[in-house]
Amino acid sequence: MNTLKHDWLTEGLIDYEYKKYILLAYLKDVKSRFNQSELYPFMADLVFHYRNLIKVKESKELLHDNFPKSLSRADFAKLQLTYDKIVNDDEVMCQIEEILLFALPRIRDILEEGKELYEFVEENIEMVPVGLTPIYADEGYLLINQDNQADVAIYRYQMTLFEHAEEKYRSLNTHYIRNEVRKINKTYENIKIELTRSYSDLPNPATYAAISKLKFPLESTVLPIAKRMLVRRISEAA
Repeated sequence: MNTLKHDWLTEGLIDYEYKKYILLAYLKDVKSRFNQSELYPFMADLVFHYRNLIKVKESKELLHDNFPKSLSRADFAKLQLTYDKIVNDDEVMCQIEEILLFALPRIRDILEEGKELYEFVEENIEMVPVGLTPIYADEGYLLINQDNQADVAIYRYQMTLFEHAEEKYRSLNTHYIRNEVRKINKTYENIKIELTRSYSDLPNPATYAAISKLKFPLESTVLPIAKRMLVRRISEAA
């Protein structure tokens, strides 16, 4: 994957042609991933870069909350110091503004392609409960089947709640268990019963099947979208 560093705008040589070359190489790679129906982590990475450039354009500031969790406060402070020096250099800021004018519409166009792909995949996935759903649904199993094939990928999930800027968010962590083959005598309900017998710590598990009408990359597309759909479904029922 041709990645774009979190500080690509201010790192190294701040030259319009050079930054343009770096950005176009990155966007070409992201576009090729979308053409292969691969959404993540490319979509999230693209959203991060777009939001940060918007913030730079609007306020000439870098916000720590926009940056990846892997970037420490100390590293961000160094980056902020570098950026503050740049802001006070009129010639360099002219280059930055040119780069922003070039970058923002192009990133936005690729983001739109990613959004269309996301919506297309989501429209083709049906999230259905398997058996009776218990009141407590924050833990359970997620079964994924694609294109009416026999193969079923099984994940154990756990919902977590966290707060950020006075708002509460839910996230879903998944752990791959195994694959099963659907047969006449092995329905989703049968798979759920087998899981209950194998993992006694969840005697009455919430279980959902994400059924995709079409075949897409599992780890980079179907699983992330299915997780979001499941979070939404459980949150609405809570």
